[in-house]
Amino acid sequence: MKLDPHPESWIYPDGQGLYCAPGRFHIDPHRPVERAVVTHGHGDHARPGNARVLATGETVEIMKVRYGEEAGGDLQALPLGEPLTVNDVSVRLAPAGHVLGSAQVVIEHRGQRVVVSGDYKRRRDPTCAGFEPVKCDLFVTEATFGLPVFRHEPDETAMSRLVGSVAANPERCHLVGVYGLGKCQRVIALLREAGYDRPIWLHGALIALCELYERLGVPLGDLRPVMGADKSELAGQIVMAPPGAVRDRWSRRLPDPVSVFASGWMRVRQRARQRGVELPLVLSDHADWDELVQTIDDVEAGEIWVTHGREDALVHHIGTIGRIGRALALIGREDEDD
Repeated sequence: MKLDPHPESWIYPDGQGLYCAPGRFHIDPHRPVERAVVTHGHGDHARPGNARVLATGETVEIMKVRYGEEAGGDLQALPLGEPLTVNDVSVRLAPAGHVLGSAQVVIEHRGQRVVVSGDYKRRRDPTCAGFEPVKCDLFVTEATFGLPVFRHEPDETAMSRLVGSVAANPERCHLVGVYGLGKCQRVIALLREAGYDRPIWLHGALIALCELYERLGVPLGDLRPVMGADKSELAGQIVMAPPGAVRDRWSRRLPDPVSVFASGWMRVRQRARQRGVELPLVLSDHADWDELVQTIDDVEAGEIWVTHGREDALVHHIGTIGRIGRALALIGREDEDD
């Protein structure tokens, strides 16, 4: 496809986020706007208070659980793969593989195709649809782990280490720090696939989204609230909590917990030491370096914009393969505990 006129003339960052002018909508705006297309339910992409929201049905439900009446004025669910005309552009959503309901935004205008990835990963995830590369003229990618040092360990290796540590420490509980949307449910599902069929105990902040996943057809097995459990009952068990609760007074109720953290950042030993993590699991819901590079090859875009993360190394790589790379700084993107 020929880039004429250049997509930069009709899709660009403004004061609210990435704006598609002919469609008259923002993608993952960082403040309330008239119309938002939301890639997934994490708080740095799905903000409350937009007048109109377009997203997958799962993301709409996640926003309702997280924000209640503030989720948005008009919430429109668009199934994956179904095209929709929005003013002067065609929009469809393609799976991003990041968390349940996550999607890439595929925009067609004047014979050009732009794909905005949102956050994504390439590995199989039992809790959500896998990433599907879409060939395009312009690809807008994340780069959370956009350095060659970031290579995530196989999921099976991480789960084997966790299950093995539980078996080796029957008097201690394992307190696993996980992000509440996506990482929590993925780790539970991977544990089930690894044959771990015992109860998994949850901090109260994780319960609502786990219940939503199950209502949306993602089985998670026997889950129980930590609140009300006897301390002795938790010996030899797996307990999951948000990262902020792992070193909080809340954790004092647990029997000599082994501190576990599941995140791509655990590749950096200093981060693990700073958090006091005894068992780091290099498990992320973002693409690692190899997956970012593979995706750029797969989509065959002549130009790639890098929205957030470690932009410089990826932009340099893009130049070395003969394509145009550009760092596109957007306000409000955060390094999640992923």
